[in-house]
Amino acid sequence: MENFDASLSPYFKALLGTRDTRVKGWFLLDNYIPTFICSIIYLLIVWLGPKYMKNRQPFSCRGILVVYNLGLTLLSLYMFCELVTGVWEGRYNFFCQGTRSAGESDMKIIRVLWWYYFSKLIEFMDTFFFILRKNNHQITVLHVYHHASMLNIWWFVMNWVPCGHSYFGATLNSFIHVLMYSYYGLSSVPSMRPYLWWKKYITQGQLLQFVLTIIQTSCGVIWPCTFPLGWLYFQIGYMISLIALFTNFYIQTYNRKGASRRKDHLKDHQNGSVAAANGHTNNFSFLQNNVKPRKPRKD
Repeated sequence: MENFDASLSPYFKALLGTRDTRVKGWFLLDNYIPTFICSIIYLLIVWLGPKYMKNRQPFSCRGILVVYNLGLTLLSLYMFCELVTGVWEGRYNFFCQGTRSAGESDMKIIRVLWWYYFSKLIEFMDTFFFILRKNNHQITVLHVYHHASMLNIWWFVMNWVPCGHSYFGATLNSFIHVLMYSYYGLSSVPSMRPYLWWKKYITQGQLLQFVLTIIQTSCGVIWPCTFPLGWLYFQIGYMISLIALFTNFYIQTYNRKGASRRKDHLKDHQNGSVAAANGHTNNFSFLQNNVKPRKPRKD
């Protein structure tokens, strides 16, 4: 394994330059192979997991999900707060920030971004819970692409540009994940589900996050500093791919649902009756079947 990694190093150096020595010896960062193997195992589980669960009963995982989502909510909140304070203390330049100009604040950012990288490995559990609960419809191309790519991208980020301009996307993403994992944690409690109306707005927040990241990254291209331009171009390209996939998901999930509801509503009007749209969810389904016909008037 070490020989294989050593054979890759010259190619990495030729393509990306010299690694940042500040992260030398850090867990999982010296060698790319563990990150690569974890990604391959993840993809194999995505492929084989649903086949294994096909003729088995789904697991509830309710208690574990509450703990898991609470843990990721707290970790995301910690990363967001630490990144904001680190950027403030280091007087980071919004338009472009190099990787070696803020001293100890850079090291603070690096330590937090290592946790951000490691959190991408933890988040593989999102998919595993979908498989165990047989929610296979949630294992989309977007979901797998996003999870598998982020871990690998951040291994390279941590080895070559572990601070400076790299902070922005991670900061926004940590904030979005506070909201997202709070939602997932609450949704695993059945009594809370009727009150969770804001999932749509989390997706909108994710799309806004990608747009803001492109804008901020483009500032580094227009007003360059010592931060490598190649990384900025890659970041913009990756954000565009996520915008395309998330926009497609949003249209498929929300716009078509809305159109379907409007179509059903119109059909009910044409048939002379209107059903309650959320009757079952809001426990009003009994109205349709239990309303007694009015007696004719005796004139």
